[in-house]
Amino acid sequence: MTVAFLSGRARRAGVALGAVSAGLLVLSACDKPTPLATVTVGTTSVNTEAASGCYDTEGLKESQIEKCVTAKDGKTIEMSVDDRVRFGVDPEVAENGWTLLINGQRAEQEPYKKTYRSISASPFFSSPTGEVADTAEIAILETDKNKAIGVYRFTFKRV
Repeated sequence: MTVAFLSGRARRAGVALGAVSAGLLVLSACDKPTPLATVTVGTTSVNTEAASGCYDTEGLKESQIEKCVTAKDGKTIEMSVDDRVRFGVDPEVAENGWTLLINGQRAEQEPYKKTYRSISASPFFSSPTGEVADTAEIAILETDKNKAIGVYRFTFKRV
């Protein structure tokens, strides 16, 4: 015959305490995910977190920014020059401000402060010589005042 050493109430309390402790341990091991940037063309969407080594709330170093912007490993999305490209960013990115870079060159002077915008695809594929390119490397540069915080990369492919 088995004798219960703990009452039902004590066992439930112990189990609850163990579950809470395990939950806190799991949460403490998690890093806060970086914000997302999304590009949508028609019904196709791709999203990405900032590239590895390309996000720091304290500010990226100049050497990091250059490396992050010029890398060619962004998520790819296909489009024609007649399509509309819709960009979306998490609210915290919009709060800081974000700028588009096309093939490493800043496409606008002032950071954009909204979570969504829509742009024709044609400027992404045009070159200074008037030729139409087959691909474009796009970076979204998240800034806060005068420091770069994150770089989100995409590759646009013309079809």
